[in-house]
Amino acid sequence: MERRASGDPRGEPMEPKSPPPEGGRAEELLGELDGLVKDVVRASSWWERRGLDCAILTLSLLAVPAGFLCLRSENVLVFAIGITILGVCHYTLTVKGSHLATHNALTESKYWNKILALFFVEVCTAFPAEYAKYGHVKMHHGYTNVLGLGDSSTWKLPCLNRYIYMFLAPCLVPIITPLVALERLRKVELGSALQTLGLISLGLYAHYWLLLNVSGFRSPGSALACMLLTRSLLAHPYIHVNIFQHIGLPMFSLDKKPRRIHMMSLGVLNLPRLPVLDWAFGHSLISCHVEHHLFPALSDNMCLKVKPVVSKFFREKQLPYNEDSYLARFWLFLDRYEEFMVQAPPITELVGMQ
Repeated sequence: MERRASGDPRGEPMEPKSPPPEGGRAEELLGELDGLVKDVVRASSWWERRGLDCAILTLSLLAVPAGFLCLRSENVLVFAIGITILGVCHYTLTVKGSHLATHNALTESKYWNKILALFFVEVCTAFPAEYAKYGHVKMHHGYTNVLGLGDSSTWKLPCLNRYIYMFLAPCLVPIITPLVALERLRKVELGSALQTLGLISLGLYAHYWLLLNVSGFRSPGSALACMLLTRSLLAHPYIHVNIFQHIGLPMFSLDKKPRRIHMMSLGVLNLPRLPVLDWAFGHSLISCHVEHHLFPALSDNMCLKVKPVVSKFFREKQLPYNEDSYLARFWLFLDRYEEFMVQAPPITELVGMQ
């Protein structure tokens, strides 16, 4: 039984529907679910497994020139459409593209996955690909909701109050990201640092150059302001999603973390489908986050396809399957910001899992 729990998606004490499966039983459950998911994957076409997500990324790349051309217009509506196109495309490439490439979910080729990761993470996002993979894949996925390792603490800034964090701080993400990248590059070999710095500089300068020479901006200041606007267009939901789906759920200590299937069932939450965020961030970061944490090598579309199998399995085995709305989580965080984001969260202890 659970001796102490931090909270369910809506902030109430969380009680598992049944005692957590112990050792061998937990492995059996995970193996059974893995077999069911593999059956779905084997029965799926290449288009379902990888093609649809590759097509979304390709369409986003092809739409970028239209966005820059719209910014040439003096018509306010057309200009706003250009900002929207560039902003949504930027987040599709930097969030969806980087996420899938980091998990090797775009192609079976390790070589091309590495090339795509360099493009999406370093050129488009302005962040070192190796650090992104280490922080997200090895730490966050390897130690989901383990305090100090994979507990989404990257996104906590306890020095900020709730309103600044939730409303103002996200606007600075485009500025903070390359600055953090520079700090990370101090810790790597010179050759790797120079390569990463070159790719990051290429992405930032290309954006700036296109605004001046294609969109027709007449001053560096206006071009830089437009860069900031487009690169922060979806920064608020990006930050919110990163905290909504883990923080406020049960947290574990390294020496007493539960088995994988129960760690994911307790410590991960799905949001409902949201069309713009589904496109720009991908299903694995929105409505299929539980499925993504269980099977991180699946593409966004495959996570969506296996979701009914996973949710049905969890219900049948009486395992928690956390879901909540974006607005409900938003108001919950505003109400309990001190508890979730400033104070150290309580550790959940599950008897029989250690």
